[in-house]
Amino acid sequence: MASLTLRQHIQHFLDHLEALRYTRETRAHYRGNLREFVQWCDERGITMAQQVSFPQLESWQQHRVAQKNRHGRPITASTVIKKLTSVRHLFRWLVKRQHLRYNPARELELPRRERRLPWGLLSEPETRQVLAMTGSDNPLSVRDRAILETLWSSGIRRSELARLQLSEVDLAGGMLFVRQGKGRQDRVVPLGESARHWLQHYLNDVRPRLVWGKDPDYLFVSQHGRGLTDNSLTQIVRNALHRAGIDKPGGCHLFRHGMATQMLENGADTRHIQAILGHASLESTQIYTRVAIGHLKAVHQQTHPAEREHPAKGEADAEPTP
Repeated sequence: MASLTLRQHIQHFLDHLEALRYTRETRAHYRGNLREFVQWCDERGITMAQQVSFPQLESWQQHRVAQKNRHGRPITASTVIKKLTSVRHLFRWLVKRQHLRYNPARELELPRRERRLPWGLLSEPETRQVLAMTGSDNPLSVRDRAILETLWSSGIRRSELARLQLSEVDLAGGMLFVRQGKGRQDRVVPLGESARHWLQHYLNDVRPRLVWGKDPDYLFVSQHGRGLTDNSLTQIVRNALHRAGIDKPGGCHLFRHGMATQMLENGADTRHIQAILGHASLESTQIYTRVAIGHLKAVHQQTHPAEREHPAKGEADAEPTP
């Protein structure tokens, strides 16, 4: 039997991940990362796993680090780590299955992970402006308003919203059941009154008109009655931002980041935010405390000498005490 090519090994590896019940999103990340890797190998005449050496992997790593994202900025360390981890996992599997005797990726070092602040956050007034500009003049507008309200109220991820099914929504109890979120963890998140109102409107008056034939059971569906894709949700959010005149990069995560920051500004406990967002580590949630600086601004204004020389307008206009 002829030896399998690198591409064939990759397909078998992806089949292995599916057999282990890796989530669809995780498998998609592996598939995309490994597709980039095998294309890079093809361009250099590397078609067999046995041809891959450690120096070649280092060269590929340097190539990845030099990449730019679609905004023309260098890709983040987290993105590089995900790409390298996919390749390291592949070669570890090849050795375990005895397709290779030596793992050339074993000594591949991962860059240090950055703890970047979320950028392009939506303030509360901006969020309300986006919602107000997504009205109820047609059925799809009602659906889109329900989507935006759900994102802001629950803080769930785009992929989690796309997978959300009718049976996982408890409007009476004000809860969403997020099944197999990131890290394959289930969680229950609260759903506020405004989001419940728009979801009820959508479920009663819009969704029955969108579903044709067999019901896909997804909460949010397209005008053709099928479940919305991740990209469709992003476009809905981008369109809403454009209508509101808000020029900030990002999509669904703007509402997730905004919700976390706004709740912290209003006194929410970090661990409660962690539970809502589904963060495995409190460290991931604590990054929002570095952008929720409303209380710091107040202290700065009250105590900084330069600010005390220029009091706020209300203070400046106040009558002096006799």
